[in-house]
Amino acid sequence: MNWNPLTSIDQLEEINTLSQTQPVVIFKHSTRCSISAASLSRLERKWDLQKAGDVKTYFLDLIAYREVSNKIAELYGVDHQSPQVLIIQNGKSIYDNSHFGISFDEIVENIKPVSA
Repeated sequence: MNWNPLTSIDQLEEINTLSQTQPVVIFKHSTRCSISAASLSRLERKWDLQKAGDVKTYFLDLIAYREVSNKIAELYGVDHQSPQVLIIQNGKSIYDNSHFGISFDEIVENIKPVSA
C-alpha cells in the first residue's frame, strides 16, 4: 500500500482538486490507540491494488497533525473519530467509517465511478 503523508491543511485543497478525477482515501490514525493500529494493519493486509483501482491514499497521523484532522472534520462535515477513513470524491466526503467498521471491501463498494 502506498500511503501519501497528509501533514498540512494546504494539502486538503490538493485533495479536493485531485478528487475531481480520481477517488481519494484518507486514513486518520492515532499513534496512541491500539484499535487504530489494529484497524490500520487490517486495512493494509487486505488492500488489493487491482481492486482498489485508481485510488490515491493519504495517511494522517492525527496526534502530530491535529489541526489537519480538525480541518477535515470541518471541511467534509464529518464528526472526528480515531481511527477514521474517508472517501473523497468531487471535493466531498462520500463515505466515512471508524474503528473496526473500517474495511477494504466497504471502501471499494463505496467508491463511485468518476464521470468523464
